Amino acid sequence: MTRRSLLALTAAAPLAAPLVTAAGGPAAAAPAAVGAAGPTAVGGERLAQGGVQVRGATGLPRKLTARAWLVADCETGEVLASYQAHQRLAPASTLKMLFADTVLKKFARTERHTVTEADLAGIPEGSSLVGIQPGTTYTVEQLWQGVFLRSGNDAVHVLAHMNGGVPRTVAEMQAKADDLQALDTHVVSPDGYDHPGQLSSAYDLTLFARHGLKNDDFRSYCATRTADFPAGGRKTFQIQNTDRLLTGSWGLKTYGGLIGVKNGYTSHAGNTFTGAAVRGGRTLLVTVMHPAAGSNAVYEETAALLDWGFTQGGSAQAVGTLVEPLSEGGARAGSASTRQNAQGAAGASGAAAHSPSAWRLLEGGAGTVALLAGGVWALRRRLRKASAASGSAASGSAASGAASPGAAASGPESSASGPGSRAAAAGSRPAAGSEPAPGAPAAGESRGRHRR
Repeated sequence: MTRRSLLALTAAAPLAAPLVTAAGGPAAAAPAAVGAAGPTAVGGERLAQGGVQVRGATGLPRKLTARAWLVADCETGEVLASYQAHQRLAPASTLKMLFADTVLKKFARTERHTVTEADLAGIPEGSSLVGIQPGTTYTVEQLWQGVFLRSGNDAVHVLAHMNGGVPRTVAEMQAKADDLQALDTHVVSPDGYDHPGQLSSAYDLTLFARHGLKNDDFRSYCATRTADFPAGGRKTFQIQNTDRLLTGSWGLKTYGGLIGVKNGYTSHAGNTFTGAAVRGGRTLLVTVMHPAAGSNAVYEETAALLDWGFTQGGSAQAVGTLVEPLSEGGARAGSASTRQNAQGAAGASGAAAHSPSAWRLLEGGAGTVALLAGGVWALRRRLRKASAASGSAASGSAASGAASPGAAASGPESSASGPGSRAAAAGSRPAAGSEPAPGAPAAGESRGRHRR
């Protein structure tokens, strides 16, 4: 390498250094992207802001550990208080509310369907099941009871096949989310099972619940505590709703006035829940996602927020609003970039495990440096030729110090990663699914990795 090549390499290094920083930046910031709300937040700008959002009221529960929560008036759509309303997190079985919003009206309650092996194909291993058997005939009402009471993925898949198949149902669910203006939601499966990129938010789940409660069948199913379910032949067995605030199970008392709607649990999402209750003629919605620990925490924090909403929350001024569906005359909220950000966040979450390492990025930057240096050297060689002797001497000098630029280049990379690591340790939350489950349901409540 000539002296001029070395000079060109030194000059080109600063140009290539930003390539390492730029490529490494998004990978390091992926968790933040999952929680980003986009430049225009649906429902109001305050809902895009971090931290607790409340105005005109005090007394919010102090011991809230959820990564996101929201309290809203079901009738007016006013958001009374929220925390990280648009943070995109794994929804677990609360996504079944969107499934019901999409499919429920398509089949009469009394319609009968005999289940085949094909209807049950493709159910993920470890799914929660209500116990549907091939060859047995069920009414649509019984299938929906399996969905709402036991969060049965087998019931979801049977209804999805009746609807034309899982892929078609997923596409229709995404279209329904778009119509409801639930722009934080990316649907991968109809049942809420853990899949890379399957995301929603406290805001969107509240939209799904509010829309569903306008339907009498939806409202009836989510309020049902127990039901008799076919066991083959003329036999039946009783199923019980896994919503602990509705049934008062696992050490919890029933919440007065509760009317549903849906709970969820997976090892990826932890516990999630959207509940609705009526008191004094007022209906409130509360969504709680990913509390820190304990299988009852999601219910306890929901009950605490409902209590606040019915008391001190009565004086709260809206910090946002639940938007209306586009198909029902709702004004279009957000922007195209909001949807693009939502899809990008879903992709970032699903591909996080495959992100390039800092060393790979550094290798790419070094390759860019080499190409730039070679081009500059070739150009200058045409303009000026050095003597063979001086060229040889310069080459020897460059060879003796060739390791220095590489060592120097690794310094900024190491120091740049330090502050980011300290910032993450100081208080940033992990991306959805990167933490262990906050608290599994009590033994016997569910099967395998996917739970209600």
